Amino acid sequence: MPHATTSRKTLIQKTVSRHKLLTIAGVGWMFDALDVGLLSFLLAALKQDWGLTAQQMGWIGSINSIGMAIGAFVFGVMADRTGRKSAFIVTLLLFSVGSGLTALVSTLGALLVLRFIIGMGLGGELPVASTLVAESVASHERGRIVVLLESFWAFGWLAAALISYFVIPNFGWRIAMLISALPAFYAIYLRWSLPDSPHFNRNERKQQKPSILSNIKAVWSADYRRATIMLWILWFCVVFSYYGMFLWLPSVMMLKGFSLVKSFQYVLIMTLAQLPGYYTAAWLIERFGRKFVLATYLTGTAVSAYFFGDSESISQLLIFGMLLSFFNLGAWGALYAYTPEQYPTAIRATGAGMAAAIGRVGGILGPLMVGYMVAINSSITLIFSLFCASIMVAVAAVIWLGKETRQMDLIP
Repeated sequence: MPHATTSRKTLIQKTVSRHKLLTIAGVGWMFDALDVGLLSFLLAALKQDWGLTAQQMGWIGSINSIGMAIGAFVFGVMADRTGRKSAFIVTLLLFSVGSGLTALVSTLGALLVLRFIIGMGLGGELPVASTLVAESVASHERGRIVVLLESFWAFGWLAAALISYFVIPNFGWRIAMLISALPAFYAIYLRWSLPDSPHFNRNERKQQKPSILSNIKAVWSADYRRATIMLWILWFCVVFSYYGMFLWLPSVMMLKGFSLVKSFQYVLIMTLAQLPGYYTAAWLIERFGRKFVLATYLTGTAVSAYFFGDSESISQLLIFGMLLSFFNLGAWGALYAYTPEQYPTAIRATGAGMAAAIGRVGGILGPLMVGYMVAINSSITLIFSLFCASIMVAVAAVIWLGKETRQMDLIP
């Protein structure tokens, strides 16, 4: 009986620790999404307020992704040298301060500088967070927990949609940016009590810190080259299509003839579909595997993107917009679960960060491509067909180059 009681207490402690980790990391993830979501609505508002051209709007989205690319690489390397927790806190501080200062800008140049800084924080935080959580839970539930971490992204987007719908039309976009920054400082406070990865701590005791160059070479060594190629294709195509589609979503609705307020309202409805997308992916990922979820949900994203771009009636736009949110965000959850599982502890954050950095190059090109194609009067159908094709390339990479990692122990 004493042994059974001790085992039960240990199980309860592990469950509480896991839930605490998921909640603290998830809150920061939610504020990441709040900032990215607000940016999509901010673009539509600034078009009216500052009279921005389509190309200028594209550059705002792309400079954010340039910062994310650099941040993903820099903080991925930092996390393998100084620990996941320290990189986590620095990235959150960067984008929190940047978001608050955005409320004070009055020129496009100043806005672009701040969006670059915010992007560095965002780009670094996401792969580091997923690495930390993946290293802190058991193999039989790792995929599900990381997808649940990613599901906090939907709550952030919902908050962004609600703030945009109720605040921007009545009080302006500056107030919306201030609101987005303030709660993030509470997330920084929470992070101080967050323990570092047990895998990182064990690995740090065993060996000297690797050099940055040796980590980069290891990611491309014979043992991990195939995984790296697969991840880089997957990340580039997914991020290219996501930021190209979702940063422009409110603006696309306006291009289809709806008012600013109506566009915000419809995007809010579409955003609601993100939550069931995450939760179904979390349920399926430990039953059928990472490759199945990625291939299925990305294919669903591609089909939804094509029909959304071709939609004319409000019912079609809402149906395919909700399906686009459902499948795309479910695929993102699987992507963050799958990426850290490809590498050993010593280079895990570096490998995940480099893959995310390559993805952010796609995030630079996606919004720019939409801006320039809108400027030359290309059809929305053509634009979304290109995103459809990009996503199918990602599906092919997963099927042909990816290995299944369901319930496998992380490489030590």
